Amino acid sequence: MNNRRLINHLVRWTFITAALCASMVSCKTTQPIIDSKDLSYLYNPAKNFLNPRYTVFNDNDRTSILHVKFFPSDLFFSEANPEGIPMAQLMLSVKLYNISDGRVIADTAAFNLNIPKRESSSEYTYSVSLNVEPGNEYIAEAKVLDRLRQHVAQAFIPFNTLSYTNKYSFIVRGHFTKNMLFNPVLRSNEYVNLVYPRLPVDSLFVSRYSLLENVPYPPSMLLPEKVIDYEPDTTIAFAYSDTLPVMLPAKGVYLFKTDRELTEGFTFFNFGNEFPSQTTPESMIEPLGYLASEDEMNSLRLSPRQKLALDNFWIRCGGNIEKARELIRIYYTRVLYSNYYFTSFKEGWRTERGMIYIIYGPPDKVYKTTEGEQWGYRKPVIRSSWGGRYHLKENYIFFNFRLRESMFSDNDYYLSRSETLVTQWDQAVASWRKGIVFRLDNPSDF
Repeated sequence: MNNRRLINHLVRWTFITAALCASMVSCKTTQPIIDSKDLSYLYNPAKNFLNPRYTVFNDNDRTSILHVKFFPSDLFFSEANPEGIPMAQLMLSVKLYNISDGRVIADTAAFNLNIPKRESSSEYTYSVSLNVEPGNEYIAEAKVLDRLRQHVAQAFIPFNTLSYTNKYSFIVRGHFTKNMLFNPVLRSNEYVNLVYPRLPVDSLFVSRYSLLENVPYPPSMLLPEKVIDYEPDTTIAFAYSDTLPVMLPAKGVYLFKTDRELTEGFTFFNFGNEFPSQTTPESMIEPLGYLASEDEMNSLRLSPRQKLALDNFWIRCGGNIEKARELIRIYYTRVLYSNYYFTSFKEGWRTERGMIYIIYGPPDKVYKTTEGEQWGYRKPVIRSSWGGRYHLKENYIFFNFRLRESMFSDNDYYLSRSETLVTQWDQAVASWRKGIVFRLDNPSDF
């Protein structure tokens, strides 16, 4: 009898112990899965402190040169090296894909870059030779590993070898500094040399197009974005010289080409001397087109005291001066980064990617393909339980952007509006107008 009681007692405690262990395990939430394909850090300055610049030049029929530039402010210099001098330690790797042949690897390259700090240097530039063939489209996937900080920056650089007269046949250098320029955006007082070494030419032709000054329609409207589909204001010819100083005196899109009838060449942009910032009331009013009504925009533009009118707009949104300052800081910081990331033949804040970025913020997910990119914004997390085990399910609203072929820019993307019918755009604008920076996953604040 005593033995039976002892056995029952042991069985009961074994069952209780097993139940407790099971409950402790089952109460744990599932661990988040790392998404290795997510490139959202590319558009989030808080997550990405390494920002190389890239440009491609087709040197000859078999070789294209990928030029890479680093700014000292992006690099981490440490004296923990055998030389005992401030040095940044990077690894640069490049995979070249032939898109015309179905995204096959055409070439690879990898380099260790030990960059000693030089107080007199405002930039560090390196070149990578890539094997190509005529008549193809390519994408160079570049990865830069900061070996000291263990941070990776990735970029996708499209180019092609389809002709001798396209943008990849030109080199741009500063007229006075002679350094290679990676940015086609110039100011009115900036002088450059446009070099065309591929074929002998006596003249270049430049066509000037007026800037587009509209803002995109809200994503909830199935209306296409406006593009430059009109004739140039003027086309002039000038004698070619690789040392001739080129300066753009007025705002516009300037297409330089080797023949008057061509629709390809190298494009410069002049968006005004303030670009990419907004420092005057006049320039700060225009990005409000995403929040303000047409009557409000006209009132702001026509106001004799634009700064006061602008301040009053934001104070009405925020309710007080301190809140208005915070809204201004966030909104125009997003405008600035939109200009940095998304500028094509118009300022980045005027593009459809810029519109989404300014109102919704940096995307939580970014997936890139050769055809375009997909942005995901996280909805409120859904918590559910099954058998005592809690699960967290993440849902997203996705915006799909398609790469559009343009003779002016490789950075022209349009929003595929039919693929995202529920955007919560009206809620987002109303949130900003109530002084709340909109976030899709935090509707309780609205």
